[in-house]
Amino acid sequence: MSLPIVIIGSGFASYQLIKTIRRTNGDCLIHVFTNDSGDDYNKPDLSHVFSKQQNPEDVVTLSGGRFSEQYNVTLHAHTFVESIDTENQTITVNGEQHAYGKLVLATGSQTFIPPFHGDGCEDILTLNSLKEFSGIQQKVLGSKKVLVVGGGLIGTELAMDLANAGKMVTLVEPNSHLLANMIPDFISLPLEKACREKGVTVTLSDCVQAVNKQDNGYRVTTTNGQSYLVDCVISAAGLMPNTQLAREADIMVNRGIVVDSMLQTSANNVYALGDCAEIEGKVMAYLQPILLSANALAKTLLGTETALVLPNMMVKVKTPHYPIQLAGNTSVEIERWSVDIDAQGLCAKAYNISNQLTGFVVTNERVKNAFPLFRELNTTN
Repeated sequence: MSLPIVIIGSGFASYQLIKTIRRTNGDCLIHVFTNDSGDDYNKPDLSHVFSKQQNPEDVVTLSGGRFSEQYNVTLHAHTFVESIDTENQTITVNGEQHAYGKLVLATGSQTFIPPFHGDGCEDILTLNSLKEFSGIQQKVLGSKKVLVVGGGLIGTELAMDLANAGKMVTLVEPNSHLLANMIPDFISLPLEKACREKGVTVTLSDCVQAVNKQDNGYRVTTTNGQSYLVDCVISAAGLMPNTQLAREADIMVNRGIVVDSMLQTSANNVYALGDCAEIEGKVMAYLQPILLSANALAKTLLGTETALVLPNMMVKVKTPHYPIQLAGNTSVEIERWSVDIDAQGLCAKAYNISNQLTGFVVTNERVKNAFPLFRELNTTN
């Protein structure tokens, strides 16, 4: 009997890979090791759980048990992988060795919590998985005032969702505008306005300095001298790839687990994809590159080496009061913008020094133009 494909992790990347493999091969052995229940769910849905009054079970599309039956995998739920031996091609779980033919690291990422001062730091919440949602749900539901750290994609979506759920929300972002790593300030201004109109207190160009316990809540102070008394603090300050297992196995790690065009790591027969993988120097924690990675890696694992080709990516910002879609390069080395604004929204095209279209942003009802623009972008690049 051939050795199995072993996958560490049960998030979107892992399960998308399995679904892709099973479309063409229903028999190869697949073992999944995960430190949670292995339920299948759509992680972006976590951005709306509070306004929709959802429970963790409402987000689950297939339980771990049902997933393992439907896709013919051996699921090792609630297990912790202790180490990887790349020379002997084994992993160690609970002191026992499990051999693999191919190993896939789909270990995901964890929310970065900046090094704040204060005795309340250990109580800072994160929302990056169904398991974390289960752990913080009652705390958030019981809170009237919530402070969100970070005005990036996740932080902005979360702040809007909490406001829609009736919470008094403060959003603290160190940059001068929201979504600073994705869009320019003139596009972000209406988003900031939409947040404020929903009751979110948006604090820009400021950083949380300390989180201290006070009464039954927390006193949060910032570098600009602002002070907020809140019931809970949620960090959405960015994601850090989970690389410890790879690092301890002497697999090359930079910001993420470094992979080549075949998604193979520096170790033979060991691959990585999803939030933990670093592709062409970038960690791309978005659905589209993960889907493309899963499709390419499935073919490679089944014997047909397939290089990953990454075209321009489309990103959707799920803020219902100011929807945004963008693609391509919209944040660095932009020579000029062509902007069209009307009652339906904004359409902004980014051009480089050679006057080539490099990216675009559309908002509100103009998001219906996203796919024609996306085709134009891919034609000119």
